[in-house]
Amino acid sequence: MSAPDADDYALRSAALAEVPAPDLPYQPPMPRYYAPRIGVVGAGGIVAAHLDAYRTAGWEVAAICNRSIGKARERVAEFAPQAWVTARYQDILSDPSIDVVDITPHPADRLPMLEAALKAGKHVLSQKPFVLDLAEGRRLVNLARDQGVKLAVNQNGRWAPHLSWMREAVRAGLVGEVMSVHAAVHWNHGWIAGTPFDRIEDLILCDFGIHWFDFLRSVTGKRAQRVSAMAGHAIGQSAAVPLMAQVLIRLDGGQASLVFDGATAFGPRDTTYVAGTHGSLCSDGPDLGRQEVTLTTAAGRARPQLAGRWFNDGFRGAMGALLLAIEEDTEPVNGAGENLESLALTFAAIQSRRTGSEVEVGSASRLSW
Repeated sequence: MSAPDADDYALRSAALAEVPAPDLPYQPPMPRYYAPRIGVVGAGGIVAAHLDAYRTAGWEVAAICNRSIGKARERVAEFAPQAWVTARYQDILSDPSIDVVDITPHPADRLPMLEAALKAGKHVLSQKPFVLDLAEGRRLVNLARDQGVKLAVNQNGRWAPHLSWMREAVRAGLVGEVMSVHAAVHWNHGWIAGTPFDRIEDLILCDFGIHWFDFLRSVTGKRAQRVSAMAGHAIGQSAAVPLMAQVLIRLDGGQASLVFDGATAFGPRDTTYVAGTHGSLCSDGPDLGRQEVTLTTAAGRARPQLAGRWFNDGFRGAMGALLLAIEEDTEPVNGAGENLESLALTFAAIQSRRTGSEVEVGSASRLSW
């Protein structure tokens, strides 16, 4: 028997026809008429993205709260000149003209604010990660239901154009059943050195990587079974906490992997690949905001022309989904209840990183921040 041609071992592909990309509802959701007054609690760095997105959408920010009231005044001057400022979040909760509250402080500080806002009858958008204890999360979900208000989580990566389009392609059945998901992000996260973020040991997994855990759950449902994770310091990094991490996930009938190289000073890259029984999806680009997506099926290869960027369309999507749910009296697509499933996956990865063992999804219910 003759040896096979060496080229038979190469990753070759047949020529494919270029076909039109399907029209999918990947753009950030928007309410048709509901236009509430919004109160924002917290004025930290990421809040600028929130406020810019709300200004772009035409939503009124009525008040901004921050313990350092000078920071609140800076945000008002830049993004919401008609808003008033306060150092007490209770002032926002007691204002009957404010229907929706965006609560952004760190998780431990945020928990009592979330509870108080729900008890005050406000609809709430919580910053991610939603909670550090799944039982507390379920309690807040139940409280929101009992109070008749909506509780959503600012998983803004859901409306990054490339991730949103791929998710909608999976939901439309364009690639069949998902067999595997692989994401690799290479960027420089060294800006955290010397900031409060540099005291969060699992920052890469719980604050940054949570977007990819959430994406994975959105395209594979509840199929994640067990997780193995590791993290480490990169040579020469200035941050105190690990900037590198990788995760392997056992799916029911498949597998997934996430790689985070957070100390890449040159040549950043972001690639996501989804393989299905009837097709595949690939997104690739030099950063989170510039991505090219390809859908490959038996019909050929489609390359959608995507509009928008993660910052700040993703933030418009997170709030827009909440406002649309209030308008329609439905559960937000980024509702806190289903977000607990993404958190369970995230917590399992962090528990695995800390113990060095494979962890069953759902068995790790709490996270120390």
